[in-house]
Amino acid sequence: MAPQGYGYQTLEQFVGQEIALSDWLTIDQEQINRFADSTRDHQWIHVDVERAKRESPWGSTVAHGFLTLSLLPHFHFQTGVNPADISQAVNYGLDKVRFIAPVKAGKRIRNRVVLLSVEDKAGGRIVKTQNTVEIEGEDKPAMVAELLALLFGASAVTKTTAKADEKR
Repeated sequence: MAPQGYGYQTLEQFVGQEIALSDWLTIDQEQINRFADSTRDHQWIHVDVERAKRESPWGSTVAHGFLTLSLLPHFHFQTGVNPADISQAVNYGLDKVRFIAPVKAGKRIRNRVVLLSVEDKAGGRIVKTQNTVEIEGEDKPAMVAELLALLFGASAVTKTTAKADEKR
């Protein structure tokens, strides 16, 4: 969970600090297969369990790097990285992503989040976080990514709605 006092108006106070550590999440073969289906990436290292046991350097199938990356919004909502007092969070992109170690099927991962910066923009605030996705029992993380989110406070939506109502 995010630290006490963490909110839309107090974000700057937490820059440079670890603000969240998620629960462990198991990445099983079924989830890897579903991701392969949705992205149409059926490379054998992800979906062919028997071949991966024989031929893969990891002795197992591994999750797609983009599967790991796609779980960041889940971790952010689970841990309160997106403060409870916002009206919405919009994906603003990524500055840096590195896939460091493979996530083998059946392994558990979690996300450790550090708030890197906060910038006012477009009636909201761009929040940059460093996300280190750890693999249980492994020395190296699966991934490190700098994620950007555009957050809007509740008052921003109220103002936007009021302006839209005035135009009608």
